[in-house]
Amino acid sequence: MSPSRGALVAGAAVTAAAVALTVAVWPDGSGSGPTGGAASSRAPSSPSAAPTPTRSYPLSSAPRTIPAVREHTPARGPGWQPGRDSTVVVAKGGERLADEARLLAGELKIRYRGVAAARAGDVELALGTAGGAPESYTLTTRDRRVRISGPDEAGVFYGTRTLKQSLRAAGTMPEGVVKDTPDRPQRGLNLDIARKHYTASWIEDRVREMADLKLNQLGLHFSDDQAFRIESESHPEVVSPEHLTRAEVHRIVGLATSLHIEVVPEIDSPGHLGAVLRAHPDLQLRNAQGTASTGSLDISEPGSAELIDELLDEYTELFPGAYWHLGADEYRALTVRDPAASYPQLLRAAREKYGERATIEDLATGWLNDRAAVVQAEGRTAKAWNDGFFRGGTVHARKDIEVEYWTGKEIGARPPQEYLSEGRRVVNLNDEFLYYVLGQPNEFVYPTGKRIYEQWTPLVLRGTQPVPSRYSKQILGGRFAVWGDLPQAQTAQQVAQGIRMPLKATAQKLWVPGKPALTWAQFQQLAGRIDATG
Repeated sequence: MSPSRGALVAGAAVTAAAVALTVAVWPDGSGSGPTGGAASSRAPSSPSAAPTPTRSYPLSSAPRTIPAVREHTPARGPGWQPGRDSTVVVAKGGERLADEARLLAGELKIRYRGVAAARAGDVELALGTAGGAPESYTLTTRDRRVRISGPDEAGVFYGTRTLKQSLRAAGTMPEGVVKDTPDRPQRGLNLDIARKHYTASWIEDRVREMADLKLNQLGLHFSDDQAFRIESESHPEVVSPEHLTRAEVHRIVGLATSLHIEVVPEIDSPGHLGAVLRAHPDLQLRNAQGTASTGSLDISEPGSAELIDELLDEYTELFPGAYWHLGADEYRALTVRDPAASYPQLLRAAREKYGERATIEDLATGWLNDRAAVVQAEGRTAKAWNDGFFRGGTVHARKDIEVEYWTGKEIGARPPQEYLSEGRRVVNLNDEFLYYVLGQPNEFVYPTGKRIYEQWTPLVLRGTQPVPSRYSKQILGGRFAVWGDLPQAQTAQQVAQGIRMPLKATAQKLWVPGKPALTWAQFQQLAGRIDATG
């Protein structure tokens, strides 16, 4: 979670194939340098991948994209670029791809021709690659046409991003066959819209950037001590003056869904609820001396669960995706020297519910499990920050709650291996690399794309050291996170510019395992070329 929640802050599977660089003719004809990514290039080995008959073209090199493609089989031929008579068509049986086809046609400034047979000069989208991995695609450039196929709409969409980026970077889609699939299933951006308000149009711009980078998750942290930023029908009294309307959220979610991005909402509890508690002071946690605990809900009060569950019920309708983030981090009752002495009402509630050996940690864990049950009843997978999972105890967090690992600085910090050895699934938001904290408080500095690109991998969950590779399959992916601790430190435009290269580096490392083929300087040049022609 955000490091300024300072109460607790104390101070992939790598593919077996070797990554290869191909020395080939670049689009500028220099004939030197890598092909622009971590793609392996190999000579054609089957009739379906045979070179075109002409001998007048050099062997192609891999398309230059961010993230890089995983595999490219080169061929001899002119490649593809849109011509005056080019169109985008959908193969029979792929009618669900009409939206992707229309979007691509608009981007390439050519016509969409519907369900039709492809002609020379066309781009054809197709579903139905048997046994393909989710989000994978095959892009074939041959006979002056392009065919993009995949087992699902997301995969075909990512193929269209490869085509779009290759045209931007080099003016052409190289001859040959691309086979591509993501290394990690969860890849995204996390936005704190509670402490810094962003307009709907600004968020939509980030969604479009994410889509071109093949990112598929947008986390929205919209409730905190400072503000509650989305219109509520069930509890309008908690909403801050500057907020997103329900109509704007519908628009954001609709755009994200059309671009195969899942929006993951977060209402953090039982901490970080200051904005909600200003309207419900009777539910504020107070210690034995009657002093209010900032942003903390008294979870011994029955009304607390009722309030949060009503909000969860309302927003599961507004956010129809597969995930819900429950927060669970930095509960103030667990940051004092003697929680039981400071908050005796919580200890009593724990023992009444879970037995005489129960602790306040058990009560907090029970709270997490109960909230998870609420969203899981609506078909959502629950997520929570790693410092909401406690060692030992009478009550244990449900194993189907995904751990979002962000820090190892909390009181009683647990190393990542503890969560993984319990069989838990983890998402990487390592605050050492992936936290862009406005104003740089608590000794944080704005992360650089270079450092992510050269040093971070999904296995680096805490600090700079990776966990053992045997845990790789349990690490589902990662998100780059923007937190608004000092919201006026940067304008929204400065934030967008500041996260541009770190987000591209994150996308590269979540899509392609292993060391990137391009140097950081080459990666920057490629990014500049793609963005400049966008």
